Amino acid sequence: MPLKEAFKLALQSLWANKLRSILTLFGVIIGVASVIMVVTLTNGAKQFVAEKINTYGAAVVTISKMPQTFITTEEYLSYQKRKDITYDDYLAILSDCKSCASVAGTRNTTGKVVYGTRSTTDTNIRGWSSTMPPILNLNIAEGRFYTELEDEHSARVAVVGSDIVDNVLGPGDPLGKEIRVDGAPYTVIGVGESQGKMMGQSMDNWVAIPLTTFLHTYDAHTSMMIYVNTGGGGKVMDAVSDELRVIMRARRHLAPDKPDTFSIDSSATFQNLLGSILDNFGAVVVAIAAISLVIGGIVIMNIMLVTVTERTREIGVRKALGAKRKDILLQFLIESASLALIGGVIGVLLGIGAAKVLTMIIGFPSVVALWSIAVGLFVSASVGLFFGIYPAHKASALDPITALRAEL
Repeated sequence: MPLKEAFKLALQSLWANKLRSILTLFGVIIGVASVIMVVTLTNGAKQFVAEKINTYGAAVVTISKMPQTFITTEEYLSYQKRKDITYDDYLAILSDCKSCASVAGTRNTTGKVVYGTRSTTDTNIRGWSSTMPPILNLNIAEGRFYTELEDEHSARVAVVGSDIVDNVLGPGDPLGKEIRVDGAPYTVIGVGESQGKMMGQSMDNWVAIPLTTFLHTYDAHTSMMIYVNTGGGGKVMDAVSDELRVIMRARRHLAPDKPDTFSIDSSATFQNLLGSILDNFGAVVVAIAAISLVIGGIVIMNIMLVTVTERTREIGVRKALGAKRKDILLQFLIESASLALIGGVIGVLLGIGAAKVLTMIIGFPSVVALWSIAVGLFVSASVGLFFGIYPAHKASALDPITALRAEL
């Protein structure tokens, strides 16, 4: 029997039992949809992190009180006991690090911004040294950033994110307007380029003021973070990191056998940890999806066995008219594979749809991987073929005389 004719007969049989076919597909649909959704979200998260790391620059390292990534509560508590990174540490690195391309210091808090009758209460207040924007690749859309001299003299100037312009400053030229940040007056001299959203949260709700101004206004005894542009990756970054470690250990009078009481992290640190977490999460979901596919395959096999029983007389008629055993085998194999493949197609569409809906609702990034679609369809069809072998073999082995005697 031609392959085209076998496909036609198989699809006609599935269409004749639409409700049963749809109910049979649930296991396959859930399994494939789970895999597609997780792969789509995982790829989106990895791409997003890579883009943000590139924004910071692959040559940037940070010095902080505790590492950017830690796993347990015990680790957090032990890191909390460390000495704070101080403004004097920042000045020491600024003057003593000969290999550093540039150095910047930062302190952050959350505060209230007021202009006229408009205000915000959850704005990120950033105390930045004048060298921070180039290190973070932050472009100024309007106006300018404050100078080193303004930073040294604790000038009351501010650069704001686009959300502050839209929600607080209102229409008109934002430059020259005076805002109050936690009650203190600042003159707006620049507006940062829009950064968009991350995980549904705006990245443009911020105000940057000179680091010295920040330290005079807020608690100066809280730990800072120091950003260093090493000027290159690989061995260059390692050499600069070693020099930074020597400077910090000397300032803290640490003996050679004592561990560091500070953390030096590169952009790859966070990327590697997140990649590991996402891969492990994906492996767990794939395992769960595999169980769903196996259950779906068993359901398909049971339904195909029922189908063989229901169509025993039809099989007998076809054999009596000259159909060979391989024709019957091929028809039922195609029928089970087509059933699973349809479930795979529905699962792919649902998986991509669920990922995109999640992106729309909370802003979680998603990237559709074509290979995941191909794998999902291949696996679903393979499940149908594997679990359809026994029913197809049983159908093809029926004796035509016995089959013709079967009751309708």
